[in-house]
Amino acid sequence: MRFRTKTITVATVIALATSGALAAGAAPATATDQPPEVRSWLTTVDRARLLEEQPPLQFTDTPSTAPTIVIDPELGYQEMDGFGASITDSSAHVLYNLSKAERDATMRKLFHPVDGIGISLLRQPIGSSDFTATSAHYTYDDVAPGKNDYLQRKFTIAHDEAQILPLLRQAKQLNPKLKIVASPWSPPAWMKTNDSLVGGKLEPGVLNATAYAAYLVRYVVEYKKAGVPIDFLTIQNEPQNRTPDAYPGMDMPVADQARVIRILGPLLKVASPKTKILGYDHNWATHPNDLANVPPGQDPEPDYPAKLLLTKAAKWIAGTAFHCYYGDPSAQTALHERFPDRGIWFTECSGSHGADDPPAKFFRDTLVWHARTITIGVPRNWSKTTANWNLALDETGGPHLGGCGTCTGLVTTHSDGTVTTNAEYYTIGHLSKFVQPGAVRIASTSFGTTGWNGQVTDVAFRNPDGSFVLVAHNENDDPRAVAVSVGSKTFETTLPGGALATYTWAASAAFDDGLVPVSVEGATASATSSAGSDAEARFAVDADASTRWSSGQAQAPGQALTIDLGVARSFSRVAIDSGGNLGDYARGWELSVSSDGSSWTSLASGAGVGQLTNVDVAPTTARYLRIASTASAGNWWSLADMRLYG
Repeated sequence: MRFRTKTITVATVIALATSGALAAGAAPATATDQPPEVRSWLTTVDRARLLEEQPPLQFTDTPSTAPTIVIDPELGYQEMDGFGASITDSSAHVLYNLSKAERDATMRKLFHPVDGIGISLLRQPIGSSDFTATSAHYTYDDVAPGKNDYLQRKFTIAHDEAQILPLLRQAKQLNPKLKIVASPWSPPAWMKTNDSLVGGKLEPGVLNATAYAAYLVRYVVEYKKAGVPIDFLTIQNEPQNRTPDAYPGMDMPVADQARVIRILGPLLKVASPKTKILGYDHNWATHPNDLANVPPGQDPEPDYPAKLLLTKAAKWIAGTAFHCYYGDPSAQTALHERFPDRGIWFTECSGSHGADDPPAKFFRDTLVWHARTITIGVPRNWSKTTANWNLALDETGGPHLGGCGTCTGLVTTHSDGTVTTNAEYYTIGHLSKFVQPGAVRIASTSFGTTGWNGQVTDVAFRNPDGSFVLVAHNENDDPRAVAVSVGSKTFETTLPGGALATYTWAASAAFDDGLVPVSVEGATASATSSAGSDAEARFAVDADASTRWSSGQAQAPGQALTIDLGVARSFSRVAIDSGGNLGDYARGWELSVSSDGSSWTSLASGAGVGQLTNVDVAPTTARYLRIASTASAGNWWSLADMRLYG
């Protein structure tokens, strides 16, 4: 589901700016028709630049010959809730091992919107996880083996009052817009089939489902009393991880989760009506190890999120939470298309490294994978949040009690009392420092893929104050020149190999060229026999600049692509975009139109000079378009995206 975002007037932006509402790093709004200055920040794989501001860039009226990221500020997608990580028990422990001065400085560097990266989301374990600093795992209602506590007289969050809650309160003071997602790794052992926090299932029946729902509500209520309201609540971390490695976990089939939610929803509506319930909280796709450990006769439920949203519990579920450890972010879009009225939240991904990897290698490897997959791929696929795992760990990657021994945090604390930043600090910071909670993701062409194709990938946002944010990553090892176009204005930049960058600029009337996109949804395309694969022709009209139709051979006159819009549409500009495949633009082209697919009228022709050619014509209404090559060149001819404007 896409929507046209509301136009923000210059007067509104000025009012917001003067009230102090502009985000850290965002350029101030201007009342003139001059295009605003572009500010940019860069992180490179060699650590030479770490979220370092670069010299300002300027919009001009000159089109670029480079691959051009075209931004449509009016075409909006999901609203963003925040970006961050988790203050696990281990994170709290290592931060409290620092001096108070160093701890305060580190928290400021993490959460303050101006002096730090402005983390705006925390995903908090409800009880123990694998990143636990104590000698034993715990929940908030533990009793002796064989005992139970259905009245929950033993319930207490005292454990968290020592370190976790003070840090959460400090984080909220540093960034009042901070939101909290809470997730349990296990119910108390007395509610489970194996009387253990590790493995097992929730005891069948309404009694234990009710006890678990009451336990979760009690947690939410007690945390609110402690000054930390819970914005989102999931029911079980990784419910298909049936054999956790010596840390809390539980097999929770869809029916069990739905049963708990149907009891929890009404209770939560009374006790904490602003707290939203999120379902699933696991990987994009079911991991083979999880499938291999399905008990005999139990449904493996590879379609868990969709199946849950089809139960009667769905009325209480705001949306679905995902992790990064198997599959890819496209699963989020697939689920959104089935359930467009439910949100997507991304709640966990840990940086990690090989046991013998040198620090420089795992900084680079984490930076580039997280940049394309988590920083950009996750929000481009409808997620309202992006969250890493541990906020802080020590130099051994701990402490941890079972689970991951090679995970990294946003920051590392050292035995000498110092703190260093890791790749995740920057992959989150390039979002959290600039994209305000409440921002809307807006349309932007992107040439890269989460699976790596060596191109530039990006995601764009419009903040509540009207300013714009573009986050871009160069997947290639070599520098790549790229342009950014908004309306009639364009700026150019060069991204070093593997680099991650953020660009910000203010709203301005200078961007208004009087054109709006014309939908080509449902369009089909076919190629002449001399112009490559007919099957790939669809890639020219799939609204995805990372895919392309290609001639498959040197350019020659007569090669052509015919597009059927399905119905007659009116337009005054045709964008012929060859994407990121350098040099694959038509050296000569002709654009023709037809109402019946048989009789053709030539609209325009010319010589191509770069990756993006905008063809402006008199207002035209047609069902069919034909883009033909009229010149020869050794390069193939590629079309990544054909767009119409009116």
